Amino acid sequence: MATAQRKPARTRLIGGPGLLLVWLYGVMVVGAVSRSVYQIATEFDRAPLAYTLSAVAGVVYGFITYTLVRGGETARRAALVCCAAELVGVLTVGTWTLVEPSAFPDATVWSDYGMGYLFIPVLLPLSAVYWLRRSRGQQPEAS
Repeated sequence: MATAQRKPARTRLIGGPGLLLVWLYGVMVVGAVSRSVYQIATEFDRAPLAYTLSAVAGVVYGFITYTLVRGGETARRAALVCCAAELVGVLTVGTWTLVEPSAFPDATVWSDYGMGYLFIPVLLPLSAVYWLRRSRGQQPEAS
């Protein structure tokens, strides 16, 4: 008789505050992607850098959402790296838009540290990094 090998259980990342993070990242995916797709399709020549950065932000938000839902240690580490990269992007673009406003004829998701999105773009990666570091070593999800 063949014995079935049991896969190791994944660490659950979306329990408690993690569920709120998934919801907020999901909202940001929809907001960033829909805005950038419309802007790229209708007025790309007006501010190509800004619209491209918004599209990149949407892809990053999507990947983080996926890794949080997927769970497991590898996904947790990938989400942690992406959240750190997202935070660097928000701080870089946010500072750039304050120092040299003429560089962005139109706002990005990360302009002015996400002021157009109620500062969620700067608060979200900080919260996610905290949660992901805290979730390290939690009990695996029961199957």
